[in-house]
Amino acid sequence: MKIDRLLGITIYLLNHKKVNAQVLAEHFEVSVRTILRDIDSLCMAGIPVISTYGADGGYEIHDTFRMERQVAGAIDYAHIVTALKGLATAYNSKEVHSTLQKIQTVSRGKPSNIILDFGVLSEKERINHKLTILNQAIEDKHTVTFSYTNADNVQKNFEVEPVAALYKWYAWYLLCYFPKYEDYRIFKLERMDQIEITNRTNSLEHHAEHAQEQWEKQGDQRTYIHLKLHCRKEIKVKCMEYLNGAIESEFENGDVIMALSVPENEQFWYGVVLSFGNKITVLEPKELQQKIVNTCQDILQQYQDV
Repeated sequence: MKIDRLLGITIYLLNHKKVNAQVLAEHFEVSVRTILRDIDSLCMAGIPVISTYGADGGYEIHDTFRMERQVAGAIDYAHIVTALKGLATAYNSKEVHSTLQKIQTVSRGKPSNIILDFGVLSEKERINHKLTILNQAIEDKHTVTFSYTNADNVQKNFEVEPVAALYKWYAWYLLCYFPKYEDYRIFKLERMDQIEITNRTNSLEHHAEHAQEQWEKQGDQRTYIHLKLHCRKEIKVKCMEYLNGAIESEFENGDVIMALSVPENEQFWYGVVLSFGNKITVLEPKELQQKIVNTCQDILQQYQDV
């Protein structure tokens, strides 16, 4: 419907600043000519849309404009409440709970059929404590110092400009600006210790979305290795769940050959492979076969000496 599209264009412009007609046409799946007519309709309705021409041209709404009418429906509120409840299970913040209560007060529609529960995260009080410190530093726009132990068990000290807390790969990370290298990086909270807020202010003004975009442009810089595994039928489902590999072939007895790529220095997948014992066999690479042999020999030796 045109009314829905006009409202969508207004919200889109408020959230994205200057946007050209082609981008709007692709986003709303209409022609550029339709977008031009919609812009005229918004202007006639009193929405202060500013048009600029040239290579950098586009449409934007004057920054003094604010939408004061109710634009969210029952389903919108249900999704907002679901998201906030999920965040509340992962981060024990008074602000989050307060916001949730406010939204629930004005939400009177049917509850969402989706439940987000990150409860396991809230069990780690030290993570919640770290999040609290880092969020305070982000609010104050001050740098933080901390010690960090990487996947190779090497510990180093850092001072960075915190930008946002990022939940990714089933864990919390700090997205930050690294002045030494003039780029954005992430650090896993689980590996951070001795976090302190300094009295030094950030060297730049940071925006979370921009920082995430810049970090993602750098790509995943971890080293990956390709695995080929023979999985017995009784652990096929568990292999698919925990290793998330692709099944290349399946035998008549139910066994499968699974292929996957994993970060070389991450311990999670290696621990999963070991936990499956004799029900899984590493076919490739040979180096991993030898690593497993050495690990098992060390474990056996340790318990023989008990």
